[in-house]
Amino acid sequence: MTDPPPAYTDFDTRLGAYAIVVDDRRRVLLAHWPEQSRWTLPGGGVELHETPEDAVVREVAEETGYAVELVRLLGVLIQVVPPATRLIDTERVLRQVGVVYEVRVVGGELTHEADGSTDEARWFPVDEVRTLDRVELVDEALDLWAAQA
Repeated sequence: MTDPPPAYTDFDTRLGAYAIVVDDRRRVLLAHWPEQSRWTLPGGGVELHETPEDAVVREVAEETGYAVELVRLLGVLIQVVPPATRLIDTERVLRQVGVVYEVRVVGGELTHEADGSTDEARWFPVDEVRTLDRVELVDEALDLWAAQA
């Protein structure tokens, strides 16, 4: 009998909650991430005191101005980020765990985030999203949404 492999404990983990918001005109709501000059899903880090459900509602409001309600959980996406490509100077690997929800707008109006991680929110036709400069999360989440539509 062989020993099990060692546990990998020398890495950081970040829990995030992200929203797929598609309106009745088949447009998806995205937020612009100026640090990388790419489009991403509204969402972000789950605070210590929050559930992912509460975090996604808060993040959408902060980044887009919209009040939303949860429709359904679409899935959980995992990404491993090596130290060389992290946004901070570290030797540690990052394991990003992204909980993706479909949500619907129930109030508010489109507003760009001020003094946050994004600088613009905009609606795009779903069919045109893959032509944009975007983070990988957008494609993975849209695939989850399309598979359950």
